[in-house]
Amino acid sequence: MTFGKGCHLHLIDGSAYIFRAFHALPPLTRKSDGLPIGAVSGFCNMLDRYLERNEGPDAATHLAVIFDKGSHTFRNDIYPDYKGHRPELPEDLRPQIPLTREATRAFNVACEEMEGFEADDIIATLARQVREAGGRCTIVSADKDLMQLVGGGVEMTKPGIQGKPDETIDVEGVEKYFGVGPDRVVDVQALAGDSTDNVPGAPGIGIKTAAQLIGEWGDLDNLLANAEAIKQPKRRETLLEKADQIRMSRELVRLDDDVPLAFTLDDLELRAPEPDALLDFLNRMEFRTLTRRIAERFEVEPPKAPDIAAEPNQPAAVEMPAIDHSVYETVTDEAGLQSWIDRINAVGIVAVDTETTSLNEMTAELVGISLSTGAGAACYVPLGHKSGEDDLFGTGTLAEGQMPLDRALEMLGPVLEDPAVLKIGQNMKYDFKIFARYGVTVAPIDDTMLLSYAQHSGLHAHGMDVLADRYLNHQCIPIKELIGTGKSAVTFDRVPIDKAAPYAAEDAEVTWRLWHLLKPRLHSEHVTQVYETLERPMVPVLARMEMHGIQVDRDHLSRMSGAFAQKMAELEADIHALAGKPFNVGSPSQLGEILFDEMGLPGGKKTKTGAWATGADVLEDLATEHDLARRVLDWRQIAKLKNTYTDNLQTHINDETGRVHTSYSIAGANTGRLASSDPNLQNIPVRTEEGRRIREAFVAPEGRVLVSLDYSQIELRLLTEFADVPALEEAFRAGHDIHSVTASEMFGVPLDEMTPDVRRSAKAINYGIVYGISGFGLARNLRIPREEASEFIKRYFEKFPGIKDYMDETTERAKKDGFVTTLFGRKVHTPGVGQKGPQAGYARRAAINAPIQGSNADIIRRAMARMEAAIEGIDARMLLQVHDELLFEAAEDAADALIERAREVMEGANMPVRSLSVPIVVDAGVGKTWAEAH
Repeated sequence: MTFGKGCHLHLIDGSAYIFRAFHALPPLTRKSDGLPIGAVSGFCNMLDRYLERNEGPDAATHLAVIFDKGSHTFRNDIYPDYKGHRPELPEDLRPQIPLTREATRAFNVACEEMEGFEADDIIATLARQVREAGGRCTIVSADKDLMQLVGGGVEMTKPGIQGKPDETIDVEGVEKYFGVGPDRVVDVQALAGDSTDNVPGAPGIGIKTAAQLIGEWGDLDNLLANAEAIKQPKRRETLLEKADQIRMSRELVRLDDDVPLAFTLDDLELRAPEPDALLDFLNRMEFRTLTRRIAERFEVEPPKAPDIAAEPNQPAAVEMPAIDHSVYETVTDEAGLQSWIDRINAVGIVAVDTETTSLNEMTAELVGISLSTGAGAACYVPLGHKSGEDDLFGTGTLAEGQMPLDRALEMLGPVLEDPAVLKIGQNMKYDFKIFARYGVTVAPIDDTMLLSYAQHSGLHAHGMDVLADRYLNHQCIPIKELIGTGKSAVTFDRVPIDKAAPYAAEDAEVTWRLWHLLKPRLHSEHVTQVYETLERPMVPVLARMEMHGIQVDRDHLSRMSGAFAQKMAELEADIHALAGKPFNVGSPSQLGEILFDEMGLPGGKKTKTGAWATGADVLEDLATEHDLARRVLDWRQIAKLKNTYTDNLQTHINDETGRVHTSYSIAGANTGRLASSDPNLQNIPVRTEEGRRIREAFVAPEGRVLVSLDYSQIELRLLTEFADVPALEEAFRAGHDIHSVTASEMFGVPLDEMTPDVRRSAKAINYGIVYGISGFGLARNLRIPREEASEFIKRYFEKFPGIKDYMDETTERAKKDGFVTTLFGRKVHTPGVGQKGPQAGYARRAAINAPIQGSNADIIRRAMARMEAAIEGIDARMLLQVHDELLFEAAEDAADALIERAREVMEGANMPVRSLSVPIVVDAGVGKTWAEAH
């Protein structure tokens, strides 16, 4: 097909695809040899989806993926520092670059690159050729540099993110972004510069100002020729002094549309993939899901997956018969259910799963129960499916072919509560709470999510779909196929029984298969104690805490919301007065224009989109220079408190209980820390007066009090334990203030002459060291020069050399073993610790912190697991776990007894497993509100 009128060329920015895939997805390695393939996987999926959607009037007749080749181009000859600030390519991305080229060719798509030129130049050349041939061109990229090409049959498509649709950028779109048409984009960019590519431009002139100047003077040459006539002194001076630099910048941003290409438009004709070549590549990459999906599309058998030995610390995919939905049974009567109960009693093990109307366990209604006793043996018991849309409100009547819910639970209850029958679940806490609300206490239990978490924390997620794909080589039926998505989604009770049964029964069978694979490996992975003492006991403990909830004073929250709204209005008026004009304080772009374009404040940084960065770090630096930045920070803090807490918490008060019922994720954080959500009660700020007042809304009922027990400086105590620091050990044993001791050691100040400022510096360093703070971060926290902060850290390591030794030894151990361990044997895998590039520092800090934070989490879990039995007989119960604190509700006359018993449990939670060289200390408080108790 000769390219001409009626042809449509699509050009995909290959580098953008690669980096988007790399940064959006967690690390992934090929099982057979450990080769990093996460970016290749994402790239292949993106390209496959693009090809699948290529239909309709805008479909491509010609297609190419264009890549950058090498880092040196003609622009480096013009300006050696061009792109000089770009970080080194991440070490685990480097070997994936050639594989993305191979992937493109495997999809039978043209793959082009050229030494000495950027991909943008190749795209510019092809766009010009398309115009001259009378065809159309769509550039698939979010790169603003390519906007200069738009018009005359050329448009851009900016890929959507996080489920958002793609955005088409035409001439009007360019004008909206740059303030000028495509023919003047280069002039605007020459003035505004580009911090990402290190294009200097005109200092102090942003895109908005540049567009105004070009709009007024027509083009860059005319503007520079008439720079003397510019009224604003600062702009005039910049344009006169930096004229040569601005002209050079224009050469850097202008795309070369005359690259000597070694191919023609005709060579880019769209071709269908060759099944054998594509499937062979995907199979070699070990992309099982994508291989299966494409094989089904081609209506061919997928190639046999390569034999893969088990990775260190991971099981190989288990060999079992393929899952067959046709063998599943739908149980509709008592006889059928009794048959399954007899089978369960005979084997003594059952995987169980519930289907409900909601993910909120406190309000969800039970729709059905699925059971499995082994591979190929599963059933679904429908109990609450509706017959259809037979009334105005959609309440519906029960569909035929279902047992009465009460009778099913009456029959199943004894089995679910039978201590001789093990119940297996995936995220069992959810099902535990559902059954508990119907009067059934499920025990004993195993949880496949937690079995995976105990063995593979830090390696991958632990949801059923991930585990089934990774370890069973099976892709589960997607829930969206049954209930839909978005506004048109229905609840599970509206799914027809014949469609619900295979989905639900599959969940139970997959759970059984995962248990069969993962449970035996606890011993060989040396994490049996971790699972049995730190993971599994959390299920019933947290379920009961969540179901009980904590009472919240709605009126107090409402009053605070009103007060916050008034405070925000006052701050907004002050901000507008300081800015000299009204603007939307909540708009980062408008704020950036005020601060840097109009007020000309120093320290401005551009984001990748060309807008001014106005994050907290930027504003905190500016706050020392100008009151406006400080007021905006205050406004943002109040707005966050109002939106996230005082407004949002009111929506989470349960109408029936009058309490807030948060949900804890047991397997959320790699280190074992519990995560709170819906609502998140662990992030309520306590450093500000406003934040502390929010805790006043959490109250005790009449005749009862809230009791707080909080571990004192536990992570510093654990750091001292790991690093073996005699001076700090002695201070902790003597009960001295650890921050004052640290300050005295570092700065030579006697304890009796310690000042608050010196102690504050030592405290910032103490906690900063635990979390791997840099000199830059410490400088910002203490508002001191970076050199001084770095000197503080250096002095700290000199005074306490054991800490530096611990950090170095832990890093080396993480590189060697691929994981680090806590005092109690929890494994936290560290797959990125050996990388280079920007992510390496984060991975190293995470590896150093994991034994400390993980041991802290283990101690709290051990205390919680023992607490219920310890306080039995005391009129009290555990409500919340927040950071290092446990919060209880107790009768007023039981508070002292509770504190004595709970403190004993918490301070002895490390025993008998591990004796520590420093004491664990727990502080206690009592009050009618959480604020008073804490």
